Amino acid sequence: MSVVPVELGENSYNIYIENDLGGKIIDFCEKNNFSKKTLIITDSNVGPLYGEVLKGMLKKGGLEPEIAQVEAGESAKSLQSFEALLTRCIELGLDRKSPVFALGGGVVGDLAGFVAASYMRGVPFVQVPTSLLAQVDSSVGGKVAVNHPLGKNLIGAFYQPKAVFMNLDWLATLPKREIYTGLGEIIKYGIIYDKEFFVFLENNTNKVLSLDNDAVIYMTARSCEIKAQVVGLDEKEAGLRAILNFGHTMAHAVEKNTNYNRYNHGEAVAIGMVCAAHISLSLGLIEKPTFNRVEGLIRKLQLPVVAEGCDIDTLYEAIFHDKKTVNGQVKWVLMDGEIGKVTLKKDVPESIVKDAMRYCL
Repeated sequence: MSVVPVELGENSYNIYIENDLGGKIIDFCEKNNFSKKTLIITDSNVGPLYGEVLKGMLKKGGLEPEIAQVEAGESAKSLQSFEALLTRCIELGLDRKSPVFALGGGVVGDLAGFVAASYMRGVPFVQVPTSLLAQVDSSVGGKVAVNHPLGKNLIGAFYQPKAVFMNLDWLATLPKREIYTGLGEIIKYGIIYDKEFFVFLENNTNKVLSLDNDAVIYMTARSCEIKAQVVGLDEKEAGLRAILNFGHTMAHAVEKNTNYNRYNHGEAVAIGMVCAAHISLSLGLIEKPTFNRVEGLIRKLQLPVVAEGCDIDTLYEAIFHDKKTVNGQVKWVLMDGEIGKVTLKKDVPESIVKDAMRYCL
């Protein structure tokens, strides 16, 4: 088993990464002072596969779990779903020590986490991410939210889980597209923090794409370690944590411009990283060979670099609804000299941004 600690003082917790975590989950339930009444929040894709499996584990741990299922997809991250799940919590009689388990990908994790953060001003929250994307990104760090028609993740909170359990065996049921989308965030960690990790991905693309067990354990653990280190230094994104948003400003604009139904999050991030790298190149922050390596690895790992169905003016307008925009200035996370280093810029000229967007259309 690989265990990654997230050091956040009284909010610290562990990430457990293994092929079979059933025994660990049972032990975790037995050792915590939870109320018996428990809610598992999942979706229509994951629920039929693993809902009863997790329910059985929690029962062995002494809990009395019920399952609430939402429709799969980004549309579930809505205020309507949020309200319906809060109603379910009330109907079940959950109390302040009743844990909420998120079983699914990033959408379920974000939604369930916001429910846990809000119900009775906060109940215990446990992440059981089942997609590669959720395992290396959204399940770590405590960001929980729902979307609004005017922008993604605009309504939410910082709310840390009690633990994160990553059962790697469950990745076997993922469609290829869902595997590749997780690689978008994995590449990001190499670009922003760890050049050697980026080189590993370049040199092991076949193992990465085939989900070689050793490669998956290393990729997942290293991604979680990097995010845990950054979050540990800046839990609520006062400064350093913003580097985790590399590629996300353009990504969120692409998702919004395509009504959240053409590109999944990792694909949008891949396009956004090419855009951010292009801006970095135009500003003289990196050289052309470095840009080519970034775009080349994204292509080799079967991710898109072009945002079909988008237009520049709509994309440009959308970036100003990004959470990182303050006083009308977009805070861009850009590459800085070489792979593994980034910087923040707030004064990027419109012409350079639009040139980068044009390159990605």
